[in-house]
Amino acid sequence: MKELNLPSSFIKQDIKTQGLSEQDVEEMQNLAGSYEALFSKRAQLYKQRNLKDEDLIEDDFRDLILEHYTFLKRPVIINNDQIFIGNSKKVIEEAKESL
Repeated sequence: MKELNLPSSFIKQDIKTQGLSEQDVEEMQNLAGSYEALFSKRAQLYKQRNLKDEDLIEDDFRDLILEHYTFLKRPVIINNDQIFIGNSKKVIEEAKESL
């Protein structure tokens, strides 16, 4: 996040304390194209619950993201109608260019 130098006009939401609403998740899904694109398979709960052994569908991904913030791949940056998900070098570079 420090690397992005976000303008002060950007709204930062602390999902640990504020949580995510269904509307938040739906808006992100509309931009991303799927709930799975927003889902973090690196979350400890994903491993603890052995979810990798289950055949998860879109509704499952949505419900899990709404259940606990760690299931959301972070950071999520929304700039106008573009969404950038995760912290890979490529995603961060694309987000920088968008800003």
